[in-house]
Amino acid sequence: MERMAESIMNVATTLPEGVPLAAKGLLHLGSRAAVDQTLSRLAARGELIRAGRGIYMRPVQTRFGPRSPSAEQAIEALAVQRGETIVPSGAAAANALGLTTQVPVKSVYLTSGRSRVLNLGRQAVELRHAPRWQLALGNKASGQVVRALAWLGPDEAPNVLQILRSKLTEAAKTELVSAAPQFPTWLARLIGEMVHG
Repeated sequence: MERMAESIMNVATTLPEGVPLAAKGLLHLGSRAAVDQTLSRLAARGELIRAGRGIYMRPVQTRFGPRSPSAEQAIEALAVQRGETIVPSGAAAANALGLTTQVPVKSVYLTSGRSRVLNLGRQAVELRHAPRWQLALGNKASGQVVRALAWLGPDEAPNVLQILRSKLTEAAKTELVSAAPQFPTWLARLIGEMVHG
């Protein structure tokens, strides 16, 4: 068991910060049960962080001691590993675009995968399953606009169209118009108003 633990830690040290280890990626070291048990023991000893069901990460060593990987890097790596689209929530997008001064208290991301919570040390990151249209334009500025408007809702969203019109590039406006057919009717109408005035 210790030889497997050493082998798993050797693999973990080659990974960049925040890249998750999954049991399926370690099956060349032994049976699934043995890999799962060893990962669990490494997490109990503090050598790995159990971020969620079947997701482990190596703590980052700093001169002040170990810390959890950054949420952004962990989310990005998880998205690549699992083949999911994962983007910041509408509240975070609205804040990034300057549409609200409210800063989200919880880290919430929207995902094409199942809803779940990742525990990165003391920080809990919530992944919420979202409809495909909210994830359509990914991490682009146009995608942020879609999520921010969806978060504001049909009553509040019309109040920010002027602000968005001045902030968006022509390319972003074109992306929004191209993607509009997949949005709910109210949102498609607002996008048309924003772009075409």
